[in-house]
Amino acid sequence: CASGALQLRNPPAVPASVVSRPRGVRPRGRRALHAASCSLQEVMLTSERYRVQRLPFSHLSDGDVAFFEGVMPGRVITNPEELKPFNVDWLKSVRGCSKLMLKPQTTAEVSQVLRYCHERNLAVNPQGGNTGLVGGSVPVFDEIILSTALMNRIISFDKVSGILVCQAGCILEKLNEYLEEQGFIMPLDLGAKGSCHIGGNVATNAGGLRLLRYGSLRGTVLGLEVVLADGSALDCLASLRKDNTGYDLKQLFIGSEGTLGVITAVSILCPQKPKAVNLAFLGCQSFTKVLEAFTTCRAMLGEILSAFEFMDEKCMELVEKHLKLSSPVAGSPFYVLIETSGSSSTHDEEKLNNFLEQAMTSGLVTDGTVATDDKKIKASHRFLFLRERITEALTHDGYVYKYDISLPVGKLYDLVTDTRARLGQSAKNVVGYGHLGDGNLHLNITADSYSHSLLDAIEPFVYEWTARYNGSISAEHGLGFKKKQFIQYSKPSEAVFLMQRFKAMLDPKGILNPYKMLPSGS
Repeated sequence: CASGALQLRNPPAVPASVVSRPRGVRPRGRRALHAASCSLQEVMLTSERYRVQRLPFSHLSDGDVAFFEGVMPGRVITNPEELKPFNVDWLKSVRGCSKLMLKPQTTAEVSQVLRYCHERNLAVNPQGGNTGLVGGSVPVFDEIILSTALMNRIISFDKVSGILVCQAGCILEKLNEYLEEQGFIMPLDLGAKGSCHIGGNVATNAGGLRLLRYGSLRGTVLGLEVVLADGSALDCLASLRKDNTGYDLKQLFIGSEGTLGVITAVSILCPQKPKAVNLAFLGCQSFTKVLEAFTTCRAMLGEILSAFEFMDEKCMELVEKHLKLSSPVAGSPFYVLIETSGSSSTHDEEKLNNFLEQAMTSGLVTDGTVATDDKKIKASHRFLFLRERITEALTHDGYVYKYDISLPVGKLYDLVTDTRARLGQSAKNVVGYGHLGDGNLHLNITADSYSHSLLDAIEPFVYEWTARYNGSISAEHGLGFKKKQFIQYSKPSEAVFLMQRFKAMLDPKGILNPYKMLPSGS
């Protein structure tokens, strides 16, 4: 991989992200390393686009590969073609050139791998489902990819307490399907649920659609098993809702993005599956009306309100244009998705209908459709489907600049309006959607291709705007590679310094997910 000066803010101007077509690379032998194919893939190298210099880690040798083959025979990947999708993020915006992926099945194997890498000073990139949006899940250079894909075993589930214990590589959707058979659900729901791993969810403190009802993973995760950088295993896999003995160490690793340790197992509290679920998809004429609808909705629906999502009309236009999915309601500048979850369909429907009557009568809502029985609910999953696929539609619109912002609810859409005015015709589209119930805006800007001049117009403007209103530059996606240099807009220097001390203590050689989360030079 090419390298330049250590500089994240002034990457060279480049045309489109496609630089050349890939072609095969002949291996030197079954157990030997393959020749690097860094310059042959489609997405531009992260190191070139952002001019990052490789840190002084050791380089992988055939002897290293042989050692790993001894630890996990048949689960060591060196074929460049097989490695390609694991070197590129889902958005196809960043790319590393790892020459090795390991697929352990047990905590003991992860421990052996990290102990060896610590001794050899080999950098490691932990990877779950690779659905991250800030470049935190793929290598920047040639870091070894440590995949949790085969760590997908459910260890136990207690039907009385609702506590699930599973390995980190379990796919979120599969866990939810398993729990639904037991009369429970996972406390989080994401658009990437079909691919994302629970370990990655915890490592990034993922939020999603159910946070309004069930809270964040910092509250629902009861315990973790983590392997530290030197290979030592930390077993804090408690299944207790109350445990006040010493520091709550699991909180260090929730949201740490794989920089402090590799999560190998999770204990999580799961709520019972609601017996009655209702969905409403509504149109509003202004964001002020959206806010008023939320206030009224929260007051009238109370304990059964489980989600309140909003999206602007441009989002729906892109979903229809690129994915050929039609909105159940059309002709409004803003749309709202409301979900209720409870134990009595009669009670919940009555509350929802009373709210809708109030909202329509007062002009908060001008159009809408509702699903309140089982047959309609199955059909109306397209409501959620539309919301979840906005991210996918954006990727079809060109290169995407993504911002995951937390703000006071009243200021959420002002950032979209101000950004749209600032960028003018230099951006293809500027859209806003998100979790209104917890003040989380997803600001997305699309262009035909990557443009450094456009990036300069966006950053640090978006972060300065957010800091002005005491918001967070990362509500739920994490900092990863793309946002790490801007942490000071949300955290004071004293807090960043303390984070650096934690990193130095737990990973003194810096081998775990380097170039991520903390500013360069940390």
